[in-house]
Amino acid sequence: MSRVVEVMVLDDESMVCERLQGPLAEKGYSVETFTDSQSALERLATKRFDVVVTDLKMKGASGLDLMRHLGENSPSTQVIMITGYATIESAREAELRGVYNFVTKPFKIKDLVKMVDKAARKAVRAQSLEQPQ
Repeated sequence: MSRVVEVMVLDDESMVCERLQGPLAEKGYSVETFTDSQSALERLATKRFDVVVTDLKMKGASGLDLMRHLGENSPSTQVIMITGYATIESAREAELRGVYNFVTKPFKIKDLVKMVDKAARKAVRAQSLEQPQ
């Protein structure tokens, strides 16, 4: 990838954001973290992200609400949903909304970083197809 990939991490647990920011930045990604969904939605109104890693359940807008917004405004953004409250229903709904991957907590940081790598490649390919030739 020839440009810097933009990654958003949204989780109401600040520790999750902190644990992901360093390894993702080391891989060369530009990373912005948020611990509340309203701030993340406000940022999405002004900036396009290639990959969004978001918690499913948070105070305010949920990860599924965020996916709805991205589907309408940034369809090439790849979403990785993380949750400590996985159910078959929530995984199915996330899949129907186009989630790139659904991960249960606890997860290994290195595994999630690899997942972001793959999602970033997919996002960049999708964006190049959106560009007029």
